[in-house]
Amino acid sequence: MTSFLENAYSLVHQDNAADVPTLSDLRMQLEKGTDETKVETMKRLLTVMLNGDPMPQLLMHIIRFVMPSKHKPLKKLLYFYYEICPKHDAGGRLKQEMILVCNGIRNDLQHPNEYIRGNTLRFLSKLKDPELVEPLLSAARSCLEHRHAYVRKNAVFAVASIFQNNPELIPDAADLINTFLDTETDPTCKRNAFSALATVNHDMALVFLGSVFDSIPNAEELLQLVELEFIRKDAGINSANKARYLRLIFDLLEANTPTVVYEAASSLTALTSNPVAVKAAAAKFIELSIKEADNNVKLIVLDRVDQLRRKNEGVLDDLVMEILRVLSSPDIDVRRKALGIALDMVSSKNVEEVVLLLKKELSKTVDQEYEKNAEYRQLLIHSIHQCAIKFSEVASSVVELLMDFISDFNNDSAVDVINFVKEVVEKFPALRPSIIGRLVATLSEVRAGKVYRGILWIIGEYALEERDIRDAWKGIRASLGEIPILSSEQRLLDGHDDERKDDAVNGHHAKSAPTGSRKVLADGTYATETALTSAAAAAAKLDAVKAAQKPPLRQLILDGDYYLSTVLAATLTKLVMRHDETSKEEARTNALKAEAMLIMISIIRVGQSHFAKTPIDEDSVDRIMSCVRSLSEFSSHKDLEAVFLEDTRKAFRARVQVEEKKRAAKDAAEKAKRAIQVDDVVQIRQLSKKNTNDGVDTVEMDLERAAGGEATMEDLSSKLSRVVQLTGFSDPVYAEAYVKVHQFDIVLDVLLVNQTTETLQNLSVEFATLGDLKVVERPTTQNLGPHDFHNVQCTIKVSSTDTGVIFGNVVYDGAHSTDTNVVILNDLHVDIMDYIQPASCTETQFRTMWTEFEWENKVNIQSKCKSLRSFLEQLMQVTNMNCLTPEASMKGDCQFLSANLYARSVFGEDALANLSIEKGEDGPITGFVRIRSRSQGLALSLGSLKGLNKIGSTS
Repeated sequence: MTSFLENAYSLVHQDNAADVPTLSDLRMQLEKGTDETKVETMKRLLTVMLNGDPMPQLLMHIIRFVMPSKHKPLKKLLYFYYEICPKHDAGGRLKQEMILVCNGIRNDLQHPNEYIRGNTLRFLSKLKDPELVEPLLSAARSCLEHRHAYVRKNAVFAVASIFQNNPELIPDAADLINTFLDTETDPTCKRNAFSALATVNHDMALVFLGSVFDSIPNAEELLQLVELEFIRKDAGINSANKARYLRLIFDLLEANTPTVVYEAASSLTALTSNPVAVKAAAAKFIELSIKEADNNVKLIVLDRVDQLRRKNEGVLDDLVMEILRVLSSPDIDVRRKALGIALDMVSSKNVEEVVLLLKKELSKTVDQEYEKNAEYRQLLIHSIHQCAIKFSEVASSVVELLMDFISDFNNDSAVDVINFVKEVVEKFPALRPSIIGRLVATLSEVRAGKVYRGILWIIGEYALEERDIRDAWKGIRASLGEIPILSSEQRLLDGHDDERKDDAVNGHHAKSAPTGSRKVLADGTYATETALTSAAAAAAKLDAVKAAQKPPLRQLILDGDYYLSTVLAATLTKLVMRHDETSKEEARTNALKAEAMLIMISIIRVGQSHFAKTPIDEDSVDRIMSCVRSLSEFSSHKDLEAVFLEDTRKAFRARVQVEEKKRAAKDAAEKAKRAIQVDDVVQIRQLSKKNTNDGVDTVEMDLERAAGGEATMEDLSSKLSRVVQLTGFSDPVYAEAYVKVHQFDIVLDVLLVNQTTETLQNLSVEFATLGDLKVVERPTTQNLGPHDFHNVQCTIKVSSTDTGVIFGNVVYDGAHSTDTNVVILNDLHVDIMDYIQPASCTETQFRTMWTEFEWENKVNIQSKCKSLRSFLEQLMQVTNMNCLTPEASMKGDCQFLSANLYARSVFGEDALANLSIEKGEDGPITGFVRIRSRSQGLALSLGSLKGLNKIGSTS
């Protein structure tokens, strides 16, 4: 079976394995059918053969009834059949019937129709048996002089293939192809001939290349590509020719065809690491990524640029603005790739230009609508953030720009900007006064609670001068409106009521109402006003007051954002304390203190009234009241000032330093990967062997990887660990499966062993699935001899990260045709961990997804782990999730632990988890894990993991 699969030109999917035609049916259709029905029969036959059944009994029938036909589609299928049919008997000798086949092939090689000749020559290049090839040799050689190019181009490959497999049959192949190449004019034939000559005789191909060297830049595209491939190989063997080759490749970089330019740039970087050459190749790659319309091509070419950047650090920094031209592409993935490469190439020389361009792109996201506009905007903000943190000289201009846009941005983008401003204010003290001034100016424009919280925190922490404190106070008071809030809102309600009464007295409706409790309706009848209608009128008045235009901070408090209220209370407390430190005017400090207390008490009172959308919670009341007490007592207790004015900033500074350490560690890890170790071998070109060249190796390695060669070979021990036993040792058929998980499918390689002394007829393995799995390729039916082995494969497609079960049985015929024997297989459970990988995201993204995702799975924890940290580490291990909570937040021993975890599946699904656990002095660890995802399957699957249950119940 392996030999058939080696010769297979493709894999054909058979929809229904049970729908295999019998041998007698196929013979009947081949004998009696027309050419059109024979085409369908041959297609069915080829499918059955490619799926593992060679059907050697049909060879003579096909020679008799298919070979004589002149129908061209049938002739093509006939050669496909010859390619995969068994040509040798059990003793390894050539079958006698193949002499008849040889005669038919010779006739087709001399056929007047050029397409039949060409198709036959294509088959001949795949034929390896010398007994078959020898009688066809003279006919194949004569095809080199055929008038039609289709015949000649296939004939040249056939001659080369015969020489490679059986050089003794055609020893003059190189001279033959060389002569053909000198006289040939067709570009495709010349390309094939040069490629064939390069494989047959390298030196002769080199002589020919030298004779046409000057005309290569003007040659046809196909010929240029094959000559470039030859040059790459020859440069490793004959390094003396390298300088000449490099000049040619530089010329080919200016070719009109993108394929030639790409290959020339790849060849250039493979042959030399000279900075000028690397820069020229990278410039051409970038040009291709801008001009080519296909997004996949853009991503591939940008990958090549990234590889060049890593290998040649600092060489490509001048091209950063060229790479940013790729941002004109509408695809978000291409933009993300280009921005990632550009940010790694930013230096102090070009940072100002880069930031200027990013500013322009950012302003476009406000003025114009792109696809995935919000995502692109966040990407730009993140990029600008990185530039400003690395290079302090651009920080001031960047902050000003972002704060100009803060009121135009949506909530998420504005929060990102505020987080960035926090970091800049901490790292660059010189910018603090101007930033505080800009933030105070934006207080009247911001409508988002999260953004307001960030601004108030920055003002409270970094408004250090007396003038800054006064300006900030004025800004906060202006965005709060009139205080006390409750009495002013009540006055507004009363004023609204008075207006309605005045309207009723002055209006014409008042004349027709005989009493205050009765009204005249439109049809002239009387209606009595009840308590119900009075309540409705009062509610309508209250709604009108609530809907009235109010300053932004006041509106947010009345809408029930009490977290913002607590931040406001803390900010006012800090401003008063700092004013007391910086100013000697006690009267002004006392006035600010009194006003701050009034604002705080006013917030609590309005939160408990009917003017607020939701009543204020107890935690917020406690926090605000603690601020009031702190204000009243801080003069006598200096510790309070230290808590408010120093500790919070220390905590933030520590967090910023942790982020910086992370960035530095990441950069160090990247450098360590590229670093040359002390004991690495020094490559000296003059002393190295002639046949060693890194460039050639990389191309060969790429080809080997694509073909699944040694570069992708799997470790045998890891393969053995994934073997699953499907039946018992005492069953008539023993079965075991090697489970191989690819990105989107599962391949079961099943070994079947007949443990009986009888032949098992029509043995087949049937699989079925539960969950989001689908069987796409079913094993074929086979006859299995006594104590014989057989391998079958089954492919199962996976469409989402969900728990799935594969089950099935082995079926074979009994002694009588009506009997059927069944061996039931063990179930195979799909391991969800093969599809989940640790990932990371920002805190903002985590919170956004947490609120958006509908499905939650809450798993109770009861564990005997020794410590909370060890439980967290084990949880991360069994769920493949990454901990987002900073290490600094979990330092020290405590009885409580809370952490956020995040992972992504290969299908792009997000999995979020929040762990909240506690541990008594001697008791077990208790708590719960809340898992959220967009789909129900992922949340349930993660929560029901065996490993998770093991942590939760034992050890």
